[in-house]
Amino acid sequence: MKVLKYLLWIVVALIALFLVFLLYATIDNYNPDPVETVDTAENADVITDSTFSIVTWNLGYAGLDSTMDFFYDGGERVRPEQEEVSRNIQKILVQLETYREHDFVLLQEVDKQSKRSYRNDMYAMIAGLFADYHTAFGKNYDVAFVPLPPTEPMGKVVSGLQTLSAYTPAEVTRHSFPGNYSWPMSIFMLDRCFLVNRYPLPGDKELVVINTHNSAYDDGTLRQQQMDFLKKILLEEYAAGNYVVAGGDWNQSPAGFDPEFPEDIFDTEDLTYIGDRYPNAGWTWAYDPVIPTNRRVLRPYTRGESPTTVIDFFLLSPNLELTGISGEDLRFAWSDHHPVIMHFKIN
Repeated sequence: MKVLKYLLWIVVALIALFLVFLLYATIDNYNPDPVETVDTAENADVITDSTFSIVTWNLGYAGLDSTMDFFYDGGERVRPEQEEVSRNIQKILVQLETYREHDFVLLQEVDKQSKRSYRNDMYAMIAGLFADYHTAFGKNYDVAFVPLPPTEPMGKVVSGLQTLSAYTPAEVTRHSFPGNYSWPMSIFMLDRCFLVNRYPLPGDKELVVINTHNSAYDDGTLRQQQMDFLKKILLEEYAAGNYVVAGGDWNQSPAGFDPEFPEDIFDTEDLTYIGDRYPNAGWTWAYDPVIPTNRRVLRPYTRGESPTTVIDFFLLSPNLELTGISGEDLRFAWSDHHPVIMHFKIN
């Protein structure tokens, strides 16, 4: 009888501790404003160039290299060993250095002091590499302790978007995407957002560069809410006479995408396409149909066997013209995403 009593007290104590943890996590929950000013500059560059190049790359926090399988994707592992993450970071930095010739670099899953990336400040390392570029950070993940998976919790995560540019923007703002998971899952998941950089052009117009990272691991409801919200912003900017380019990890494939992968196989599981004519007629989706940009991290990457897709790309307003687009085939060596490089010009 005493044993059962002790067991009951242990169960009650564990439930109480869990409830206290949920209360703390709820109070400590990162709750950003709908729009936050990240940076402003009185000495912003007035851009007189008409041709530009831009890169987007989800870095996978240097923890999802080609050897990884990930529990969220159906694998077993949570993170690589520390030396593997350090190696991935160094290789990513070497690759990023080759992008210093481009005007804009849009990055996603850039960690700051996260357990999963062994508390490396990737943002600071990249900012140091691009010392002569303007850099901005939009936080979309800030949780003191992620309890998943229970056997090996991810722990503290601080991560977000980083936009680098050879020009100084007049303003950078962080925009929260609407919608979230229900409580209590919401307090441990990302607070999705996009960064908006504004660059003055002659004639009181602006080049608006948007860095986005849309939701994954949902039934499509969140992604649709986010796309509807972003559509309103895109059309408002274009109606104001501005030139708009949006890029990043959309976590869905572009309208009309038909893969032409020479060796990789197309991932059709949970396949989601962006709606036709989004956000309106005349806008251009820019992607490379030959090079996949993302792999499913169910098991280590094997060419011709691992499911792959294209979810990293760009969108151009009708007053911008696409002049070139190419994916970078890195065999997913240091991230579960590939970089994409685009060239465009003002019409």
